[in-house]
Amino acid sequence: MLSFFEKLDQRAKSINSLLCVGLDPHLEDLPEQTGAAARDFCLRLIESTHTYALAFKPNSAFFEALGVEGWEVLHSVIQAVPDDIPVILDAKRGDIASTAQAYAHAAFNVLGADAITLSPYLGYDSLSPFLEDPEKGVFLLCKTSNPGSVDLQDLPLGGHYRLMMVYEKVAGLAAEWGTGNNIGLVVGATFPDALRRVREMAPDQWLLAPGLGAQGADLNTAMQAGLREDRLGLLINVSRGISRAEDPSKAARDLTLRFREAQEATIPHAKRRKTREGHFETPLVEGLLSMGCVRFGEFTLKSGIVSPIYIDLRRLVAFPGWMSQVAAAYVRLLKTLKFDRIAGLPYAGLPIATAVSLQGNYPMIYPRKTAKSYGTSADIEGVFEAGESIVLIDDLATTGGSKFEAIDKLNAVGLVVRDVVVLIDRESGAKQALAQRGIRMHSLFTLTQLLDYWEETNRLPGEQIMRVREFLTTTGESQA
Repeated sequence: MLSFFEKLDQRAKSINSLLCVGLDPHLEDLPEQTGAAARDFCLRLIESTHTYALAFKPNSAFFEALGVEGWEVLHSVIQAVPDDIPVILDAKRGDIASTAQAYAHAAFNVLGADAITLSPYLGYDSLSPFLEDPEKGVFLLCKTSNPGSVDLQDLPLGGHYRLMMVYEKVAGLAAEWGTGNNIGLVVGATFPDALRRVREMAPDQWLLAPGLGAQGADLNTAMQAGLREDRLGLLINVSRGISRAEDPSKAARDLTLRFREAQEATIPHAKRRKTREGHFETPLVEGLLSMGCVRFGEFTLKSGIVSPIYIDLRRLVAFPGWMSQVAAAYVRLLKTLKFDRIAGLPYAGLPIATAVSLQGNYPMIYPRKTAKSYGTSADIEGVFEAGESIVLIDDLATTGGSKFEAIDKLNAVGLVVRDVVVLIDRESGAKQALAQRGIRMHSLFTLTQLLDYWEETNRLPGEQIMRVREFLTTTGESQA
């Protein structure tokens, strides 16, 4: 069973097109303002453009304007689209509870649409009824193409890092919520800087990009900003540019050819930066900031030192969507290693290891902080056999002290630890200390990589980056 966006990928590759044809029967474009005229208008467009259409997008407003018969026409138009072409209902719904359930039922079960546009501003519970069917998809309004979008979508949000715009927050939430490959984003091609920023935050998601037709956005700029690494992921909507053409079929064909040429000529802007051990997980870096797992200011550490940066990955447990993505990143790394079980290190590493165990189907154990004084008095919880190979899972690595305590307990019962995997390496000597014991340490990020990314993308003021780098140097924490 394929998700909506997997189907979109397949069709994009099979017909080599990124064209989304808008089905918008404007009343002034109809010979008469009737349902029959709207139906004929749309059916002609479907017939003349289906060869080039990656998707069709009927806008419900133009059908609703025709009253009861308009709703019936909308249903018949959706049913007339060939089965292999996805249909996105442009309805921009947004409500909660039973109302949201009714909207979802109407869009997917009554009308038969494959995806729908939604407003995210009522929060996740307003979206959940639309995400229940894994074969359906949603596009969240993120940064719309109209000039007035700046009134709300460009409002800055506070924080200890560079101010994040509301639309950036929406992009980050989509990465958190869309764990089933079922959420895309609407980002207007009329704002290429925003399109580029959203692509950086959502490197894998499909972006529905209006504005390249009558609104006059530049195609090459949009392609450069919005394409994924595989030169897909940008669904380019055109409505009036096709429907009002003298020959809609020729207009669709010409647009498709233009899109192909632009694709081939484009080096996608948002190529993922590589780490020493794989892909740089860009959405997770943004998530660490939005969750407050990495904060900037003045913080007194356990040692008494005042630090300009504080990393608290215990906060992950409050964000199940991000925890799922963190676990997926660990699993990708673990697939490169050989082992029998994983072991979570209390406390912050334990929920991470649990999520990794569930997602990767890895059997898990964990060393206790202190042995039980009752029952079995076990130091290690779980099922295991002596001689098995273990990967130790934790959140951070600083000097390696807590890792050695856990490794000694595991070794004491005959288990062999060859690898340690952490989310962030603070580069404070843990990797070198573990290597002296013959143990390899792997990290999804190093603190230097995070600082480099935040500096390159202007997520932090330059002087703040400098303060953190100076702090790491003066406290001896940068020993990469």
